[in-house]
Amino acid sequence: MKKINTILIANRGEIASRIIHTCKKMGIKSIAVFSEVDKNMPYVKQADMAVYIGGSAPKSSYLNQEKIIETAQKNNVDAIHPGYGFLAENSVFAKRCEEKKIIFIGPNISAIDAMGSKSKAKKLMQEHNVPVVPGYQGKEQSVEKLTAEAIKIGFPVLLKATAGGGGKGMRIVREKSEIENAINAAKRESRNAFGDDELIIEKYIASGRHIEFQIFGDQHGNTIHVLERECSIQRRYQKIIEESPSPVMDEVLRAKMGAAAVAAAQAIHYDNAGTVEFIYDEKTKDFYFLEVNTRLQVEHPVTEEITGLDLVELQIEVAQGLPLNISQDEIKGKGYAIEVRLYAEDAANNFLPVTGRIEKFKVPEVAGLRVESAIKSGSEISIFYDPMIAKLIVWDKSRPAAHRKMQYALRNLVCLGMTTNQDFLLRILEKESFQKGIYDTHFIETLEDDLTESHASLAVNFSAMASTLFDWQKREKNRGLLHSLPSCWRSNFYAPQKEVYLTNENEIKIEYRYNDGGFVFFGKESDHHVKLIDASEDFVRVEINGVRYVFNISKKKNNFYIHSESFGNIQLAQKERFPEKEKETIKGGYAAPMPSAVIKILVEKGQSVGAGDGLVVLSSMKMENTIYAGESGVVEEIYVEEGGNVEAGVLLLKIE
Repeated sequence: MKKINTILIANRGEIASRIIHTCKKMGIKSIAVFSEVDKNMPYVKQADMAVYIGGSAPKSSYLNQEKIIETAQKNNVDAIHPGYGFLAENSVFAKRCEEKKIIFIGPNISAIDAMGSKSKAKKLMQEHNVPVVPGYQGKEQSVEKLTAEAIKIGFPVLLKATAGGGGKGMRIVREKSEIENAINAAKRESRNAFGDDELIIEKYIASGRHIEFQIFGDQHGNTIHVLERECSIQRRYQKIIEESPSPVMDEVLRAKMGAAAVAAAQAIHYDNAGTVEFIYDEKTKDFYFLEVNTRLQVEHPVTEEITGLDLVELQIEVAQGLPLNISQDEIKGKGYAIEVRLYAEDAANNFLPVTGRIEKFKVPEVAGLRVESAIKSGSEISIFYDPMIAKLIVWDKSRPAAHRKMQYALRNLVCLGMTTNQDFLLRILEKESFQKGIYDTHFIETLEDDLTESHASLAVNFSAMASTLFDWQKREKNRGLLHSLPSCWRSNFYAPQKEVYLTNENEIKIEYRYNDGGFVFFGKESDHHVKLIDASEDFVRVEINGVRYVFNISKKKNNFYIHSESFGNIQLAQKERFPEKEKETIKGGYAAPMPSAVIKILVEKGQSVGAGDGLVVLSSMKMENTIYAGESGVVEEIYVEEGGNVEAGVLLLKIE
């Protein structure tokens, strides 16, 4: 047995914090690495030791293999835990660790290699009688060959990059007329993301559910599965809600899928934590192998909550050469667990990621709630990494009980200072179809309008009143002159105080008067009698028509970020009394929709382009976004360079 006393965590954020937690429990020294932008992140302080690893861009820090191994050697590290993402499934890095006599806390190199290509993995599973989706995974990759195979399989089909992940290089093709463009687009995206444009084609299962099984193996030939997780609630092919047990699972199906998962693991002599992913066809009751993730999954806490196991602890023990200390018969699920992922993104704007500073982050106290977070109040969400802010996990005795707790947690979680998907997650949980377990991987697509509906006028108006009083109490504290005059005194006694706010381009006009220690806000249908009960730098407690509400508020310049348990999250922009002159709109100009890194410029100055042609590929928070031409013309000027970073609204290029 190789004893592990010190672990370097080659990752960041919430997964680094999670690994540090288990290291402390086991009495193992933890060493964190951090980039420039991460120097004040919570995990850096939580570790026993932290080492600056390089610049903010991942290739300069968390993907810098040489620097990470050098850091490990300098600090007498016994093992490296890669977490997930970055170097977690990189067999080259795992081999370099082995060569330097550093334990890589993950599966053996051959297992990583075997699953590194979706086409090779699929062939291997077929050889071991693991059911796979009908399709094509050959070396012949011409557009003509792929088109012919798609026609043979029958539409709809799914194109997938063999080296891909996270939805990159994936396209659903529903008709023959779409296939050529889809192949070219998928190849281009895959080549840009992974340096490899090989595709496989699979029969597309329209009503599929994404169900995965946690697997575990050791270096002594023991292999088990640790039950399933339902991961069908996704956007852009990425999970946002996971639960266990799956609503469609019974003991017969669990036994069949579990046996297939173990067979898949044994086929590659698996010896650490991993996940076998399946697509389940609810119409035919068939299931098919998708892939093996050769690492710990983001959603592993769901499994930990229903089994009581510490999967990171098991990873460390197995990596030392210890045999698994639990058998398949001993794996029992207790109760129900659900996880939701809180992202810095705008669900109403195609889930575009957002950046900025989180002014206030406060988690409610709920029995059975577990929060794994990458941030604290004051943390910055940058363009360089995944936009996940936190994971909320709830355990309870039953699915309805856990759902009720999760809804309560989402209503009372305070995360102010930027747009998040918090209200979007809550709306999913409130949907009757989700509560009944009636959903598939297209749940969000089919219900997106319902899930991103705007706030009711009462919520907006009450939030505007709270924002007005938030500003009022600050002015009162800072008032240094004319204390004898009553607040809101006007030379025209009959003219009320006024504020105007904007929300989704709608104007909210607020008129009010202060009188005898209280306020009257004038409405179209009725007036509201309001009292300011309590206030501080980040909240106000008000009484509106006899009912008391707490509003958590963050103000950045003229923008208010407001949260209340009753009304959710609302953003208001205070309209300037003397508006600034609007910036001139440049005809033919294309601007960055969000803070981004410029990955690739697809055109040259003087080049003719047509409507729909790609112009620039941007990347923000690991999500690529291509800017397309809105109309035909000639590229007159390009204002950015590949590899540079741009803020939202920066002009990228101009087409004449």
